[in-house]
Amino acid sequence: MSNIIPLDQVDSTLVEELLDRAFEPERKTRTAYKVREGTEWLPGLSFAAIDENDMLVGTIQCWPVALNSPEGKAHPMIMVGPVAVLPDHQGSGYGKALMTASLSAIDPRAPLPQVMIGDPEYYGRFWGFTNEHTTGWSLPGPFEQRRLLVRCDNPAVLPEKGMLGPWLR
Repeated sequence: MSNIIPLDQVDSTLVEELLDRAFEPERKTRTAYKVREGTEWLPGLSFAAIDENDMLVGTIQCWPVALNSPEGKAHPMIMVGPVAVLPDHQGSGYGKALMTASLSAIDPRAPLPQVMIGDPEYYGRFWGFTNEHTTGWSLPGPFEQRRLLVRCDNPAVLPEKGMLGPWLR
């Protein structure tokens, strides 16, 4: 049994240690970090999983990003991830619980498209993410095009082309 709590209730040092264990300390050189560079994670959409021993075992963070069209228009989006679970707790449902909590917290009256880098088969099956609309999108670093995913109630609002980066309002 676990509890899902707001991430801002957890010591940031513990979060960083968990991310290092889940992804390695070199994680900060990844393209996803460049996409959200200079932004702060969104407290209302970011959560932590605490196990029955009151130990932090997983986190999810969401970030304000934008797809910047070739014409220079910023299309705001929410970047989902990283979804991180301690290696010895993976496969126990913590990641699914964190994803569900985060996506359920998005206001349905004005939902922004959600974007992530991940496995399309997994994130598509459970939460409706797809790479169908991202083939003309770029990132500020190396990435696998098939793993750039989006989830949007109305795909007609998505630009065909653009560069994903921080949304610095």
